[in-house]
Amino acid sequence: MKKNHKVYIPPTDKSIAHRALILAAISKGNTKISNFSICEDVLATINCLRNLGIKIKLEKNIALVYGKGLYGLKKPRASLNADNSAATMRLLSGLLAGQKFSSIISGKESLLNRPMDRIEKPLSLMGAKIKLYSKKAPIKISSSSLKAIKYKLPMASAQVKSAILLAGLYADGKTQIKEIFPSRNHTEKMLRLFKVEIKTGNKQILLKPGQPKAKNIKIPGDISSAAPFIISACLLKTKTLKISNCLLNPTRMGLIKTLKKMGVGISIKIKNGADKIKAGHEPYGNIEINCKKIKACAIRKTEIPSMIDELTLLMLAATQALGTTKIYGAGELKYKESDRIKSILTLIRDIGGAIKYKNNIFTIEGPQKLKGGISINTSDHRIAMTAAVANLISENPVKILNKNCIKKSYTDFFSDFNNFFGKYD
Repeated sequence: MKKNHKVYIPPTDKSIAHRALILAAISKGNTKISNFSICEDVLATINCLRNLGIKIKLEKNIALVYGKGLYGLKKPRASLNADNSAATMRLLSGLLAGQKFSSIISGKESLLNRPMDRIEKPLSLMGAKIKLYSKKAPIKISSSSLKAIKYKLPMASAQVKSAILLAGLYADGKTQIKEIFPSRNHTEKMLRLFKVEIKTGNKQILLKPGQPKAKNIKIPGDISSAAPFIISACLLKTKTLKISNCLLNPTRMGLIKTLKKMGVGISIKIKNGADKIKAGHEPYGNIEINCKKIKACAIRKTEIPSMIDELTLLMLAATQALGTTKIYGAGELKYKESDRIKSILTLIRDIGGAIKYKNNIFTIEGPQKLKGGISINTSDHRIAMTAAVANLISENPVKILNKNCIKKSYTDFFSDFNNFFGKYD
C-alpha cells in the first residue's frame, strides 16, 4: 500500500481513559472499556486504583473494571504513585477527598515540581483536609466530610474542574462551577453517561451528588496523539492523510480549527449520532488532511484551552507558514511537564528558527529554513514529538536522546511515525 493511502488510527485518548477508569471504579456494577490501549500515564491510574482495592482486568484492547461504588475503595497500604501523570494525581485527589480514610499521593520528580495548590484551594473550601509541600506534591489527604461549593475557576483547567466534580459526588448539596475559559469537558460528559445528574450550559456546571452506574464505553482515538501526524502531513505536503476513529469533541478541536484558518484542506465526518452524543458519548469519526500551502494566523487566548497540548507543534508549523503568526495568552504552557515556553523557544532557536516571546505573546515569521543538526534531551513528551516532526523538515537531523519519554502518552509513537514518514534513527 502506498504511504499516501494508509489510514492512521491514533491510540486511545488518555484524557478519557483516566476518567473512564476512575468513574468505573466507583460505579455500581462492572464496566467494559473497549478500544483501550495503555500508555505510562494511564498505567499510573490503573495501578493507583488497584492499590485502592479495585479489580481491573486487562485484555486485548479491553479493560474490565469491577466497580465497588462510591464508598467501596479501601485504604492503600502505602503512598499512591501517580508516576509522572498530573491527571492521575489531580483527579484522584478529588476522589480521595471524599473517602473515609487518609491517603498520600506522590510521583516522579517532574510531577513533584508541578503546581498542586490549584486543586488544594477548591477542595479545602469543600471541607477537604489537604496538606501540600510548598504548594506541590506529595499530597496528603485526611478523612473529612465534604460540602458543596460555588466555585469560579481562575484558569482553564479540566483537571482542576474534574477534581472538584469528583469530590462533588461525595458532597452535601449541589456543586456549582463557573468557567471563565471553557476547558475540555470529558468529565461532565462521562458523568452524564454514568447516570449522574449534571447540568451544563452558559459556562456553568451544576452537579448533584449521586451514585454512578456502570456503563460500557468505547474510547475514541486521541487527537493530541494524532497531532504530530497531522502537522507532519501539512509540512511535507503529503497528498492525503486519512485518520480513522479519532475524537472530535469540540473542546479539543482547536488544532483542526486553526489549521483551517491557515489554509489547510480538512474534511471531517462524525460517525456517531446526535442522540448518543447528547447521552454523554464522545463524538468521534474520520479526518482527512490535504495541504498545499500554509499561511500565518492569529490564535487568541480564548482558543488556547482547546489546543493546549498541540501548541508547540503549531509553533513549529508557523515557522513554515507564509506571514506572521501570533499566539496570545499561552502562559499555561509554563506549568506542563516542562516549562514549555522555555522548551519550545529553545528547540526552535536551536534548529535555526526565529521565534519571539514577549508580554505573553509568541511571534513567528515564516517561512524559515531550519538547519537542524542538534541533539535534544527532554523529559517532556510533547516537546519530543515536536522535535520528531522538526527532524522531517530540517536540513540536518534533529536527534532525541530520551525517546522513551514519549511513552508517557504514546507507547508506539515511533513505530507508527516511521510507518507514515520514514525511519527515525
